Amino acid sequence: MVGGGRIVGLGLMIGSVVLLVAFLAWAGTALGSAETTSGGMTLGILLALVVLAPVFGVGVYLMRSGTAERSQYEVVQQERKLLNMVLTQGQVTIPQLVAELQQPTDVVKDMIRSLVGKQLFSGAINWEKGVLYSVESQSLVGSRKCPNCGGELQFAGKGLIVCPYCGSEVFLTKRAAAETAS
Repeated sequence: MVGGGRIVGLGLMIGSVVLLVAFLAWAGTALGSAETTSGGMTLGILLALVVLAPVFGVGVYLMRSGTAERSQYEVVQQERKLLNMVLTQGQVTIPQLVAELQQPTDVVKDMIRSLVGKQLFSGAINWEKGVLYSVESQSLVGSRKCPNCGGELQFAGKGLIVCPYCGSEVFLTKRAAAETAS
């Protein structure tokens, strides 16, 4: 379960607080009896804190890491949705992605760059027009034609082909980039 550490962490935190309160309540009633001294009570409270404080700390850690895991999972889900939109529609504008994902333009552009960096997106991007093209890298390797304007593409670097006419950037997977370079 994604973010399950939050539940476990919260349980540990609540459990340690409940045990501490129960111990303090018991200590309060035992303080009045002749069998318990104030030094013994102080030692008991310190021992309870020594045992329960680490449990509480582990709970805090698990809760924070579970929260971070959940937010990372949400980002991955958004990136997956973006990639699926581009792959199924073939051509998507950035404003369409902004509307569908309900994210600011800068966040959507960062998601696109992240997908390119993870080498999950192979296609073309015209940043000026704000259009993403889903293009099979094999067809680009064979034809070397820009999906935007039809111009002759030029190899610009590792995994990147640039159209000198319209400025579209075509990102390729590792395999297609190796085939294009050779």
